[in-house]
Amino acid sequence: MTEFPVQSGERPAAEAPDDLADDPGRRADGSAAPSAPLRIAVVSAGLSVPSSTRLLADRLGEAVARDLGEGGLPVRVDTVELRDLAADIAHHFTSGFPGEKLTAALDQVTGADAVIAVTPIFTASYSGLFKSFFDVVDQDALTGKPVLIAATGGTARHSLALEHALRPLFAYLRAVVVPTAVYAASEDWGNTDGLNRRIDRAAAELAALLTGGRRAAPAADPLEEVVPFAEQLAALRVQE
Repeated sequence: MTEFPVQSGERPAAEAPDDLADDPGRRADGSAAPSAPLRIAVVSAGLSVPSSTRLLADRLGEAVARDLGEGGLPVRVDTVELRDLAADIAHHFTSGFPGEKLTAALDQVTGADAVIAVTPIFTASYSGLFKSFFDVVDQDALTGKPVLIAATGGTARHSLALEHALRPLFAYLRAVVVPTAVYAASEDWGNTDGLNRRIDRAAAELAALLTGGRRAAPAADPLEEVVPFAEQLAALRVQE
């Protein structure tokens, strides 16, 4: 074997220090290796084109990517449009085997670092298509995975469906659901200030889960602060 002389001060790459060679975050020469992007899977169960559900899903994905990007983290956002998978989901229930498109969608969701799940509200609950998709997701695949839940509907009266339907669903799947759920009624699209605040807060909470809590959620909206009941009673006594 031919040997090549090494000039003073140089070290062959093959003889890199053991502590650097064993560090997956660094190359053999000691320089930082590029990190893989965080993967966010956005699941939209909207049925129409265009769809307010897809619009809300896109807004949430953009907000989370922006928050993580501001922290210097690379992000990849993949959107799973369930309306395109309706026949595959139905065939999976009858045959027991997912088709190629459904398999790819399931891999995107289960392999993601976090999930954003958005559904229209039908009859005070999530849509059948939304539930059917998560019925075919392996029940252990979302364990410990951060999930942001959101929904759209014609009236604000359906907003509690997020708490009595979606949150229990993902709790059963042992996912970690962010505290703020985002609901968009028809009137929210005309005046988006409140909707934007909810989107930003929920996105910050999901980003904080993905980064170990290093990113703080936005400050609370002073208009949404709760006045203690004792203070409200005291104010009434003064008026009397």
